[in-house]
Amino acid sequence: MIEPNLGAPLDVHRATVLPEWIDWNGHMNVGFYVVAFDKATDTLCQQFGCGWEYTRDKLGMTFVLEAHVTYDREVKEGDPLRITTQILDHDAKRIHYIHEMHHATEGYLAATNELMLMNIDYETRRSAPWPDFAMERIEKLAAAHAGLPRPKQAGRLIGIKRK
Repeated sequence: MIEPNLGAPLDVHRATVLPEWIDWNGHMNVGFYVVAFDKATDTLCQQFGCGWEYTRDKLGMTFVLEAHVTYDREVKEGDPLRITTQILDHDAKRIHYIHEMHHATEGYLAATNELMLMNIDYETRRSAPWPDFAMERIEKLAAAHAGLPRPKQAGRLIGIKRK
Protein backbone atom coordinates (compact mmCIF):
# COMPACT_ATOMS: atom_id res chain seq x y z
CA MET A 1 0.00 0.00 0.00
CA ILE A 2 1.07 3.53 -0.67
CA GLU A 3 1.60 6.01 2.14
CA PRO A 4 -1.61 8.08 2.30
CA ASN A 5 -1.41 11.70 1.23
CA LEU A 6 -3.02 13.76 3.98
CA GLY A 7 -3.14 16.96 1.95
CA ALA A 8 -6.39 18.84 2.29
CA PRO A 9 -7.92 18.47 -0.18
CA LEU A 10 -6.29 15.43 -1.77
CA ASP A 11 -4.48 16.99 -4.73
CA VAL A 12 -2.61 14.26 -6.62
CA HIS A 13 -4.77 13.30 -9.62
CA ARG A 14 -3.83 14.74 -13.02
CA ALA A 15 -5.21 14.05 -16.50
CA THR A 16 -5.36 15.49 -20.00
CA VAL A 17 -8.47 15.94 -22.17
CA LEU A 18 -8.06 13.30 -24.87
CA PRO A 19 -9.12 13.77 -28.52
CA GLU A 20 -11.73 11.00 -28.26
CA TRP A 21 -13.38 12.87 -25.36
CA ILE A 22 -14.38 15.81 -27.60
CA ASP A 23 -17.95 16.18 -28.87
CA TRP A 24 -19.37 18.09 -31.84
CA ASN A 25 -19.43 21.28 -29.76
CA GLY A 26 -15.64 21.21 -29.64
CA HIS A 27 -15.37 20.60 -25.91
CA MET A 28 -15.26 17.59 -23.59
CA ASN A 29 -18.41 15.49 -23.80
CA VAL A 30 -20.45 15.17 -20.59
CA GLY A 31 -19.81 11.43 -20.29
CA PHE A 32 -16.05 11.85 -20.34
CA TYR A 33 -16.16 14.19 -17.35
CA VAL A 34 -17.49 11.14 -15.48
CA VAL A 35 -14.66 8.99 -16.91
CA ALA A 36 -12.07 11.52 -15.72
CA PHE A 37 -13.72 11.71 -12.30
CA ASP A 38 -13.86 7.90 -12.09
CA LYS A 39 -10.08 7.78 -12.52
CA ALA A 40 -9.81 10.30 -9.66
CA THR A 41 -11.95 7.96 -7.55
CA ASP A 42 -9.39 5.22 -8.29
CA THR A 43 -6.72 7.59 -6.96
CA LEU A 44 -8.77 8.18 -3.80
CA CYS A 45 -9.32 4.44 -3.24
CA GLN A 46 -5.57 3.82 -3.51
CA GLN A 47 -5.11 6.22 -0.59
CA PHE A 48 -6.95 3.88 1.77
CA GLY A 49 -5.81 0.58 0.26
CA CYS A 50 -8.94 -0.30 -1.72
CA GLY A 51 -7.69 0.22 -5.26
CA TRP A 52 -7.63 -2.28 -8.13
CA GLU A 53 -5.57 -4.79 -6.13
CA TYR A 54 -8.29 -4.89 -3.46
CA THR A 55 -10.67 -6.46 -5.98
CA ARG A 56 -8.03 -8.43 -7.89
CA ASP A 57 -6.99 -10.14 -4.66
CA LYS A 58 -10.68 -10.78 -3.82
CA LEU A 59 -10.55 -8.79 -0.60
CA GLY A 60 -13.53 -6.63 -1.51
CA MET A 61 -14.91 -4.14 -4.00
CA THR A 62 -16.22 -0.60 -4.04
CA PHE A 63 -19.45 0.48 -5.74
CA VAL A 64 -20.65 4.04 -6.38
CA LEU A 65 -24.21 4.35 -5.08
CA GLU A 66 -24.98 7.86 -6.27
CA ALA A 67 -23.30 10.61 -8.24
CA HIS A 68 -24.01 14.23 -9.13
CA VAL A 69 -22.02 16.22 -11.69
CA THR A 70 -21.95 19.97 -12.23
CA TYR A 71 -20.54 21.41 -15.43
CA ASP A 72 -19.15 24.82 -14.57
CA ARG A 73 -16.87 25.73 -17.48
CA GLU A 74 -15.79 23.89 -20.60
CA VAL A 75 -12.46 22.23 -21.23
CA LYS A 76 -11.10 21.37 -24.65
CA GLU A 77 -8.80 18.85 -26.30
CA GLY A 78 -5.34 18.79 -24.80
CA ASP A 79 -6.28 20.81 -21.72
CA PRO A 80 -4.46 19.66 -18.58
CA LEU A 81 -6.71 18.75 -15.66
CA ARG A 82 -6.11 18.82 -11.92
CA ILE A 83 -8.74 16.94 -9.93
CA THR A 84 -8.88 17.42 -6.17
CA THR A 85 -10.89 15.30 -3.75
CA GLN A 86 -12.49 16.19 -0.43
CA ILE A 87 -14.07 13.69 1.92
CA LEU A 88 -17.30 15.20 3.22
CA ASP A 89 -18.43 12.36 5.49
CA HIS A 90 -17.98 8.64 6.11
CA ASP A 91 -19.32 5.78 8.17
CA ALA A 92 -18.53 2.09 8.64
CA LYS A 93 -19.43 1.23 5.02
CA ARG A 94 -19.58 4.45 2.99
CA ILE A 95 -17.64 7.55 1.98
CA HIS A 96 -19.33 10.75 0.80
CA TYR A 97 -16.88 12.87 -1.16
CA ILE A 98 -16.58 15.47 -3.89
CA HIS A 99 -14.11 15.89 -6.73
CA GLU A 100 -13.34 19.30 -8.20
CA MET A 101 -11.93 19.43 -11.74
CA HIS A 102 -9.74 22.45 -12.42
CA HIS A 103 -7.96 23.52 -15.56
CA ALA A 104 -4.43 22.70 -14.42
CA THR A 105 -2.72 25.77 -15.85
CA GLU A 106 -5.49 28.40 -15.93
CA GLY A 107 -6.87 27.35 -12.54
CA TYR A 108 -10.60 27.74 -13.19
CA LEU A 109 -13.17 25.25 -11.89
CA ALA A 110 -14.46 23.18 -14.81
CA ALA A 111 -16.73 20.67 -13.04
CA THR A 112 -17.53 18.88 -9.81
CA ASN A 113 -18.57 15.31 -9.05
CA GLU A 114 -20.17 14.45 -5.70
CA LEU A 115 -20.39 10.75 -4.91
CA MET A 116 -21.36 8.14 -2.35
CA LEU A 117 -19.02 5.13 -2.40
CA MET A 118 -19.75 1.87 -0.57
CA ASN A 119 -17.51 -1.01 0.43
CA ILE A 120 -18.71 -4.37 -0.92
CA ASP A 121 -17.94 -7.89 0.27
CA TYR A 122 -16.31 -9.73 -2.62
CA GLU A 123 -18.15 -13.03 -2.12
CA THR A 124 -21.66 -11.81 -1.32
CA ARG A 125 -21.61 -8.61 -3.41
CA ARG A 126 -23.38 -6.94 -0.50
CA SER A 127 -22.36 -3.95 1.59
CA ALA A 128 -19.81 -4.63 4.30
CA PRO A 129 -17.81 -2.57 6.79
CA TRP A 130 -14.49 -1.22 5.57
CA PRO A 131 -11.60 -3.45 6.58
CA ASP A 132 -9.65 -2.12 9.57
CA PHE A 133 -6.67 -1.09 7.44
CA ALA A 134 -8.95 0.98 5.19
CA MET A 135 -11.01 2.52 7.98
CA GLU A 136 -7.88 3.68 9.77
CA ARG A 137 -6.73 5.48 6.62
CA ILE A 138 -10.21 6.83 5.80
CA GLU A 139 -10.42 8.35 9.28
CA LYS A 140 -7.03 10.02 8.84
CA LEU A 141 -8.03 11.43 5.44
CA ALA A 142 -11.41 12.60 6.77
CA ALA A 143 -9.74 14.28 9.75
CA ALA A 144 -7.36 16.10 7.41
CA HIS A 145 -10.32 17.31 5.32
CA ALA A 146 -12.59 18.19 8.26
CA GLY A 147 -11.46 21.81 8.41
CA LEU A 148 -12.06 22.50 4.72
CA PRO A 149 -15.04 24.64 3.72
CA ARG A 150 -17.87 22.64 2.15
CA PRO A 151 -17.96 23.30 -1.62
CA LYS A 152 -21.11 25.13 -2.70
CA GLN A 153 -21.81 22.35 -5.22
CA ALA A 154 -22.04 19.72 -2.46
CA GLY A 155 -25.55 18.62 -1.56
CA ARG A 156 -27.23 20.41 -4.44
CA LEU A 157 -30.59 19.29 -5.73
CA ILE A 158 -31.48 19.36 -9.38
CA GLY A 159 -34.62 21.26 -10.34
CA ILE A 160 -36.02 24.33 -12.01
CA LYS A 161 -36.19 27.24 -9.58
CA ARG A 162 -39.63 28.89 -9.68
CA LYS A 163 -40.22 32.46 -8.57
